[in-house]
Amino acid sequence: MTEPAAGGPAPVRILVCDDHVVVRAGLLALLDSAPGIEVVGEAGTGEEALALSARLAPDVVLMDLQLGAGIDGVETTRRLTTGAPTTGTGRAPHVLVLTTYDTDADITRAIEAGATGYLLKAEHPEELFAAIHAAAQGRTALSGPVAGRVMANLRKPRPALTDRERDILAQLATGLGNREIARALFISEATVKTHLRRIYDKLGVDTRAGAVAVAKEQRLLP
Repeated sequence: MTEPAAGGPAPVRILVCDDHVVVRAGLLALLDSAPGIEVVGEAGTGEEALALSARLAPDVVLMDLQLGAGIDGVETTRRLTTGAPTTGTGRAPHVLVLTTYDTDADITRAIEAGATGYLLKAEHPEELFAAIHAAAQGRTALSGPVAGRVMANLRKPRPALTDRERDILAQLATGLGNREIARALFISEATVKTHLRRIYDKLGVDTRAGAVAVAKEQRLLP
């Protein structure tokens, strides 16, 4: 890490959270050469990241999404950004997701959880450094492919579901079967099946799991 010039801005304090030891070691070595960045800690689990963040008060937490056992990166991000600060800084850290996963569902979940940025691990080091500095200032930082997917989803018109179809989709998301949905909504099982076929057609899927996944991505669930 390059030391700040006298009177210059303080370095961005970074906490790295990734469950792979080798990946963390590589990131630490990379960030050590970055100007204006100081790694203050590393965590292998979401729970450890929460504890270290409360104690070390980093400016930015570099967060992987898949963390093995325990809470995942999305839930850790949510707790970091929405929980009451427990340090003397009086503020929550910014979270910059760094992952190999670029599905619409992963991107949406992370951003909704409060992530300031979303980068892919295939990015060049200079782009990672720039994203860290941007995140420290509260500015959005997205990989090119991620930004493209976000814009495409924003431009994509949402399927026009009827109120009844939304009711059935909401019941479907809770894991109920057709018979249970029929009982909950006081309709026949045959009617549920008819509505499901229409929901599948509108969402462009052919399974219950696919319908729920698309509904979550497009925020069609209550």
